[in-house]
Amino acid sequence: MSQEKKRTFVFDFDSTLTQVEAFEELAEISLKGDPRKKEKIAQIARITDQGVDGDITFTESLEKRLKILNAHRDHLDQLVKRLSKKISPSISRNKKFFTEFADDIYIVSCGFKEFIDPIMAKYGIPSERIHANTFRFNKAGKIVGFDRENDLAKPDGKIDELRKMDLPGEVHMIGDGFSDYQTRAAGIADKFYAFTENVQRKNILDKADHIAPSLDEILYKEKLPMSISYPKNRIKVLLLEAIHEDAVAFLNKEGYQVELRSGSLSEDELSEAVKGKHILGIRSKTQVTKRVVESADRLLAIGAFCIGTNQIDLAACTQKGICVFNAPFSNTRSVVEMVIGEMIMLMRGTFQKSMAMHRGVWDKSAKGSVEIRGKKLGIIGYGNIGSQLSVLAEGLGMQVSYYDVEEKLALGNAQKVGSLKELLKKSDVVTVHVDGRAENNGMLGKKELSYMKDGAVFINLARGKVVDLDALAAALKSGKIRGAAIDVFPYEPK
Repeated sequence: MSQEKKRTFVFDFDSTLTQVEAFEELAEISLKGDPRKKEKIAQIARITDQGVDGDITFTESLEKRLKILNAHRDHLDQLVKRLSKKISPSISRNKKFFTEFADDIYIVSCGFKEFIDPIMAKYGIPSERIHANTFRFNKAGKIVGFDRENDLAKPDGKIDELRKMDLPGEVHMIGDGFSDYQTRAAGIADKFYAFTENVQRKNILDKADHIAPSLDEILYKEKLPMSISYPKNRIKVLLLEAIHEDAVAFLNKEGYQVELRSGSLSEDELSEAVKGKHILGIRSKTQVTKRVVESADRLLAIGAFCIGTNQIDLAACTQKGICVFNAPFSNTRSVVEMVIGEMIMLMRGTFQKSMAMHRGVWDKSAKGSVEIRGKKLGIIGYGNIGSQLSVLAEGLGMQVSYYDVEEKLALGNAQKVGSLKELLKKSDVVTVHVDGRAENNGMLGKKELSYMKDGAVFINLARGKVVDLDALAAALKSGKIRGAAIDVFPYEPK
């Protein structure tokens, strides 16, 4: 590292270099078979937090926890193996930083050298650069105490230890606890990074020079080499239309900054909200227009949490180098089940009978109520939804035909027809599954509906503009079509 700006990095161990507290892991090992194991581990965790937060002295914390543990020297090898698997993700992926800058890195921890040394040796940090406590064992190898003369076993131990170490250059303290902050408050450390990848302690966040959700953030701030090109915690994600909480949880876990809004936004609102955002997640109601794209100053990608992308100006995105992703299989099964349920209800006349029942009319007649078995299903659009519907409908005993402008492989015994007119004329149930491209608007008008069988059923769960609603209403009123099921609008309401 350049002598012009000499920096020394001092790392805490527990909950910083590792995702866990070592004593709690040691308790899991040493208390195996103890009927009060769960209660004792919870007690150890509470004492750990009290010590880290500064509510009790660290010496008290050590004494209390060691009394609860039933630990032996033989347990330490198991502990090292456990901790080695629980290295903090950003530490693990930046192992090269530790090996390359080992001369500028120290570990100062209130943990114990017996388990820290072998773990950090794999990261190129030698024992002499690791300052920590040491255990005391009896002749049988049981852990009975610790070296009380070690500064790190005493109150304000990190301050005293660092003062004696007299490290060169700027000293940057990286940790998650109150004792780590104290080194900055005492003037021993020049900068304190509150490391929050594993735990956030509110009592130190507002005291930190910088909050670091990962080591990537620290390396970025210090202009040092890192394994990724840009820290995830600096990437801002805007999710609209109440996208499922699993997506939010996943993105938060990965370290992104996530903003979730329950509804869609108008063009004006979205043009403002998208500024400074790197990723935009939407569903079908949000319109990403050219103006919205032009307003986005940092946008890298748009994720459509739905099947279609017609609500996104793809040309504008291409021009600006914004990637667009969709989820073509996201709700296919859900739509297919809706279609099957609705065609059964319509063919049985269930809706009409239910409405009559609500008016107090008991209509027990089965007149006009028919099974779907043996009936002819016509599918307009044989994509992911149409083809899956084809398989399930055939399993229910229906005869399936489909019409698609593109060549698609028929599944099962489904038959492709040569024209839309042919499909409409032969089908007892017609269901639409096309995308929202402009050429599909008005695909089914008065003329097309007139081709349908008398008493057929019509289902549209695709796009509202596909069918002329006035023509459909007239066909229903005249009895030409016995029933229709629709869950889309020409213009989707907010």
